[in-house]
Amino acid sequence: MQKYMSAARRSCVLLLATGVLSGAVASSSQAADSGYKLGVMDKLQIRVAEWQPADGTVRNWDMVGGDYTVGPSGQLSLPFIGDLKASGKTTTEVATEIGQQLRDKFALRNLPSASVEISQFRPVFLAGDVTTPGQYPFSPNLTVLKAVSLAGGLRRSESGQRFARDFINAKGDAAVYDNQRFRLIARLARLHAEVDGAKEIAMPADLKDVKNAQQLIDSESSLMKSRRDRYELQLKSLTDLKGLLQSEVESLAQKTETQKRQLQIASDSRDKMSKLTEQGITNNNRLITLEQRTAEIETNLLDIDTNTLQAKQSISKADQDEINLRNDWVAQRAKELQDTEAELEKLGLQLTTSRQLMSEALTQSAEALQFDPTRKAATIKYTVVRDEGQGAKEVAVDENTALLPGDVIKVTSELLMQ
Repeated sequence: MQKYMSAARRSCVLLLATGVLSGAVASSSQAADSGYKLGVMDKLQIRVAEWQPADGTVRNWDMVGGDYTVGPSGQLSLPFIGDLKASGKTTTEVATEIGQQLRDKFALRNLPSASVEISQFRPVFLAGDVTTPGQYPFSPNLTVLKAVSLAGGLRRSESGQRFARDFINAKGDAAVYDNQRFRLIARLARLHAEVDGAKEIAMPADLKDVKNAQQLIDSESSLMKSRRDRYELQLKSLTDLKGLLQSEVESLAQKTETQKRQLQIASDSRDKMSKLTEQGITNNNRLITLEQRTAEIETNLLDIDTNTLQAKQSISKADQDEINLRNDWVAQRAKELQDTEAELEKLGLQLTTSRQLMSEALTQSAEALQFDPTRKAATIKYTVVRDEGQGAKEVAVDENTALLPGDVIKVTSELLMQ
């Protein structure tokens, strides 16, 4: 009898030790997930034992124990028991349910002791701006930052310095286009001033915040003054030429009057001399001299008329040249205005394209943090999608937020751009 009692005590001690060991393992697992609710894809290790008081031994239910996974329906499929709902329950609740189901099905006097331990948590999922999106195993004390590191960190450019090259090229082009655009705006202001006949160029609104705006306006003002001076000098030259020609016409008109009087005198003298010659009072030599004098005067009158006609033609040509000069001035300004506006439109499209390329380069690479053109801090936004039995909900988190098994972490780069 004493020998039997010693064996029973040893069995009790063994059972208690086993229970304590199981409890220690279970508590170590549950310590990291206090109140943790099981879910689909959680892997469990189940052990079941029953104390036999009749002979003081422990009966192991090896047919029930083993490794199990919570299925898509949230249930465990156990021998003898069948489907057992596990999703949304704790390991303690599942263990209690297993013991009760076995006692009821086999009409056991004592409640079997079940141990349910989590051998592997269901994974977490990473999506968005990470190098390798996908599912990753969960471990206790897993934070958002640790999960992102498992996924290779924030997404980088596809090949080495591709982002930096593309961004710098686009930024350089944008700077060149900006500079050209500012110059064209200053030129446009100068052309409008020339067309309106203004003496000064008004500062365009688009240049008020530009660092070298005054230099651009000063340069265009100098060009406008030079062009205006040359234009006015050409007009003055034509005016002076017409004045000289008009004076020549007036002088020739006076000469014509003088020559006409001389011609009248010479003609009268010739007629008188002709009568005297016919009467034999004088010889023919004097008549011939008067005839030559009259012919010379008539020739001079013809030359004066010719010169007068040429001078008047030159005046007409000068008038036409002045008209052409004024028309060319207006037409040239109109054409330059049209060409400048077309260049501005083209540059606007090129500038928009360069900025879009910069934006695309920034949004496609985490390296954008080093190239934020606004000089403001670019941020990374973390969002966790979690289902706690009442439907999936999105929660904004930070890098140090602790995760739960089954969480979906969305990583989005938020870049503040103009």
